[in-house]
Amino acid sequence: MDIIRHSEWADTKLTLHLVSQILGKIKLGLAPQEPQWAHVTLPLTVTGFSTGPLWSGGTLFEIDVDVAAGIITVQVESNRTMFPLEDGKSLKTYYTEILGTLQASGIHLILNPKTQEMRELRYLDRDEASLAYDADAALKGVRLFQYAAREQATFLAPLRCRKVKPALFWGTFDVSSIIIYGKSEPFLEDKLIEKAAFDEHMIEFGFWLGDASVDVPMFFILPYPFQYTELASERIQPADAYYDAKMSECFLSLGHVTPGDVQVFFRTSFDLLSEQLRWEGCAHYFLSLNMPPQAKQEPAEESL
Repeated sequence: MDIIRHSEWADTKLTLHLVSQILGKIKLGLAPQEPQWAHVTLPLTVTGFSTGPLWSGGTLFEIDVDVAAGIITVQVESNRTMFPLEDGKSLKTYYTEILGTLQASGIHLILNPKTQEMRELRYLDRDEASLAYDADAALKGVRLFQYAAREQATFLAPLRCRKVKPALFWGTFDVSSIIIYGKSEPFLEDKLIEKAAFDEHMIEFGFWLGDASVDVPMFFILPYPFQYTELASERIQPADAYYDAKMSECFLSLGHVTPGDVQVFFRTSFDLLSEQLRWEGCAHYFLSLNMPPQAKQEPAEESL
């Protein structure tokens, strides 16, 4: 697996994060609302990420970011406009190109231009600082997101429960999925994002690309209600995985992953956390599906 560390592409990662914020803000304004903010997540594509199809009145459109080709495509009905992802371009320019194309097509949006859930506040519509872009690094990062989404889907897809499927959460720039238990648990602090994200019992399965303090990408698993207490970490496998009581999260560094480890990490962490949350009936989630098994489709060469 080709692991790219945060320090190897921090500037380009920031650019993709900021571009994803533009797409996310557009989706936030138009997609029908769902619990846990599921409606604003960005689906991963073969070459990047996208808004997926969105309706503005009777007009259907989609915005796609192709990191391999270095192109942002705005598709409004049958009309396609493309802009380059390129080194030195500003956030304001990306925003103006995308929103200007939509406006020229009769799609007028009122968006909050402030970035969300980022350490440094920026304004999407006025930040003129030059942004970096390295297509090779960007593709390596997206490949890790795709790998994480595949691992999450492998675990969650057959489960007989309510779930949010793997997608890019553009506020925190991680790929996550969620199992929702369906027991109300209001978030007590007056925080807009958290009050909607955390209002039911849930366990989130996520993958994060790291930051200045954690250089190697990580899988994480977060329960809600948060469990700021010591748990039986020895139950979590593989051996390098652990539970951090101060953060209420299970962690597995990508640098320690061997084949099969992620699925074991997901299952052992879920078992520990669901028991801690006193969820009942979880055995039902894992009952086999009444479908004939799919034929094995073996790739000629493992690419991740």
